Amino acid sequence: MDIENQTDYWNKVSNDKEFTTRLDMSLIDKFVDKEALIVDYGCGYGRTLNELYLHGYRNLLGFDYASAMIQRGQREYPYLNLQTCQDNKIACEADSVSLVILFAVLTCIIDNDKQEELINEIIRVLKPGGMIYINDFLINSDDRNLERYRMYAGKYNTYGVFELPEGAVLRHHEESWITTLTEQFKKEHYQRITFQTMNGHTSNGFIFMGRKKG
Repeated sequence: MDIENQTDYWNKVSNDKEFTTRLDMSLIDKFVDKEALIVDYGCGYGRTLNELYLHGYRNLLGFDYASAMIQRGQREYPYLNLQTCQDNKIACEADSVSLVILFAVLTCIIDNDKQEELINEIIRVLKPGGMIYINDFLINSDDRNLERYRMYAGKYNTYGVFELPEGAVLRHHEESWITTLTEQFKKEHYQRITFQTMNGHTSNGFIFMGRKKG
């Protein structure tokens, strides 16, 4: 199962969920010019792009699988360019994008091969030296998480995958896998963080900012 197969869930909760992972604007300012084309893949209702817009970035493009999320974003932020997408494809020319943002997207794509497919698509659209900014979840060690990791490890054949009672299937990641997944980028910034989840819990997480090699 991957994000494409969970679209019904995200459409259903599109007006109820408030996403919580935060943008470190100082990282954006350090590496990306105000005129640069920035793509937010898995943009939800566009709240991160709106932060960028309010900070003076204008060349912004958002994609999400859930049409209801896009519709919410178009209502709340009508000045943003938000589009639906599918099949891990980004509707941009090769070597055209300066920054791709992935905020709590990998957690929705539980299969290694699908995550790698998305990273390769990001490599395709990034300019030489273009940047990726990933903010996502790491494995936790509390009893609640350990129990659900154990419960679903056999079903999904990946430790860290779990189901929510409301219907979503999500993944927390081993740091070693994130290192492997991002090996096509030169690491510019890595930071472990703790943040609140969309359901009000606390989780380990990370920020990765990397530059396309070559």
